[in-house]
Amino acid sequence: MSKMDDLRKMREARYEAAAARAKQSAAGKAAARPAVAPNAAPERAAVKKVESPADEPVATEAPQEEALCGHRNMSGRTCTREQGHSAKSHRYS
Repeated sequence: MSKMDDLRKMREARYEAAAARAKQSAAGKAAARPAVAPNAAPERAAVKKVESPADEPVATEAPQEEALCGHRNMSGRTCTREQGHSAKSHRYS
């Protein structure tokens, strides 16, 4: 038997072992998932909010802050210019 034959057999054995591990973990994940109740969402939607006069918004004269652009660069910094700015570049902080 040549060196290449030995290498091929070792590679095939590693492949089969990895396939067996993947098959076992997939079966384990499927069994570990909890069952989701199909009626959970409609029950939440059926609850109605009762409005009262106290729920009405109070008008305040607080200055409205402009929304920021929010564009993120590769390092995770966000743009501090106003949303929809016409400048081609962003200012990150």
